[in-house]
Amino acid sequence: MIDFKTVTTPTFGPGGNGEWFKQEGGKATVQAPGWLKSKGLDAYEYEAGKGIMAGEGALLAIGQKAHEHGILMSLHAPYFISLSSVEEEKRTNSIGYIQKSLWAAELLGADTIVIHSGSAGKISREEAMRLSCDTLARLMEAVGDTPIRLGIETMGKRNQLGTLDEVIEQCKVDPHFHPVVDFGHLNARGVGDQFPDKDSYRRVFHTIADKLGAEYATHLHCHFSKIEFTDAGEKRHVTFEDTVYGPEFEPLMEAIIADGLCPRIICESDGTMAEDALAMKRYWTERRGK
Repeated sequence: MIDFKTVTTPTFGPGGNGEWFKQEGGKATVQAPGWLKSKGLDAYEYEAGKGIMAGEGALLAIGQKAHEHGILMSLHAPYFISLSSVEEEKRTNSIGYIQKSLWAAELLGADTIVIHSGSAGKISREEAMRLSCDTLARLMEAVGDTPIRLGIETMGKRNQLGTLDEVIEQCKVDPHFHPVVDFGHLNARGVGDQFPDKDSYRRVFHTIADKLGAEYATHLHCHFSKIEFTDAGEKRHVTFEDTVYGPEFEPLMEAIIADGLCPRIICESDGTMAEDALAMKRYWTERRGK
């Protein structure tokens, strides 16, 4: 596992395998690290939203390839995790799913797992937050110390927990919890126009630094894509070619350059995640010296 604290520049990569990878003969994720390096990318998020299905050998092989090619790894934990369920059994099971995600992350050499915040459902947001924080505290009792960041993601649907402020409060449960900021989600739940310029992105990093500490902001784990939305928030991910929905990535790159930040940016565009991640890296590379 590469220590993310030693990384001195932003890193970029896809969440999962897109069409470009498949078009060039990619068939198995163990091929992804070498392919990503050949394209000039340096990060990869292993998608386990439907559960940890790969075995120990397969995960270890991917991790070895990632180490060989210098690809920083993260893992997206299962979508069915529910931190705020009113059903005790579901919350207990969720702790187990996160523990299994940590097991898989260790084999992958991943330094971060990404966890969804939960939803309010038919209870108040205050009660949902109380339950989620209780689940996170119980998780730390079960896990103890771990070198892997437990990332809590900002969410795109307005009925879900996952505003930036809510995620920050959840992260205060224990220093092992880190915010994972999905800028597309925040834009969608705000029904657009949340990030019109560089300073609007900078405010996110500054808020995290003020409330959690500079290190949490400097090495922030991020998701980025344009997302179609309705009045209820997120509807679906689209590509950078979309001209209707945002946010735009260029002001984010300018914010990173302005403040000398080293985030990891995982692109989750619909099928073009590697191409769009590379577009961000190229823009950052071209602009940083100007």
